[in-house]
Amino acid sequence: MPPSVTKPAAYVGRFAPTPSGYLHFGSLIAALASFLDARAVGGRWLLRMEDLDPPREMPGAKDAIVQALEAYGFEWDGPMERQSDRLDVYNAVIEQLWQDGHVYACTCSRKQLQPFAGLYPGFCRDARHEPMDAAIRLRVPDEEYGFVDRVQGAFSQRLRRDVGDFVIRRRDGLIAYQLAVVLDDAWQGVTDIVRGADLLDSTPRQLYLQDLLGLPRPRYLHVPLIIQPDGHKLGKRYRSPPLRPAEATPLLLRALRALGQPTPDELNDALPKEVLAWSIPLWDAERIPRCPTLAEAQLR
Repeated sequence: MPPSVTKPAAYVGRFAPTPSGYLHFGSLIAALASFLDARAVGGRWLLRMEDLDPPREMPGAKDAIVQALEAYGFEWDGPMERQSDRLDVYNAVIEQLWQDGHVYACTCSRKQLQPFAGLYPGFCRDARHEPMDAAIRLRVPDEEYGFVDRVQGAFSQRLRRDVGDFVIRRRDGLIAYQLAVVLDDAWQGVTDIVRGADLLDSTPRQLYLQDLLGLPRPRYLHVPLIIQPDGHKLGKRYRSPPLRPAEATPLLLRALRALGQPTPDELNDALPKEVLAWSIPLWDAERIPRCPTLAEAQLR
């Protein structure tokens, strides 16, 4: 290959659940989409446990997540990684950002910030608080960060106006999702992130962190969320039923329909691994509905 030609990076995808509860149907859709998107091009598919919040962790959830994935026919490459093993890495990056003036300590209480509906007003930006017993916030520029999602299309935010300076380490010392996910995806060489549309508006913040830290930008694909009849998305907070091994094949087929993929009748009696194997060569991300949510009733 001539030296002027850059060989494209091999596809590396991942599924990164949090152990605050069991996997549910919404989790299955994200896992299935990321798995098929990787395997359809001969790529690697990794499993990472995002266990950064012990107070919210459900006892036994880590093992239950792994067991559910295995029962539904998923196989991943290499060992499962745990974010809890990388705390020293995250804190070292925060220390460097502090020395470089990119972050500051914030002592604001939730009550103080409640009137601002999640948009940080900058009270501590120039206060020069010490980092002890304080959250650490990242200074964001007054610039627009955007990308073209493979399903949802163009999306952008003007960070200071739409988000404000955001927390990368909480006051209790726990590392925030935005920093950990960026560092871990780069460390694992992830080239393509496939996840739920509830994380669409996190992406501009992650793009800024990637630029600030000199990390590569992956491609993004955000799949629709499933909305229950009461208007809530399927999730751990709203008592969504956990995945049961006995329902693996019908739920895999239902998840494929949610993703716009074909589900012929002959798969109704197939084993979970057979459903996945059949679906890999026919995977087409362009069939995924271009909308952030889908009603649960549509998929029955």
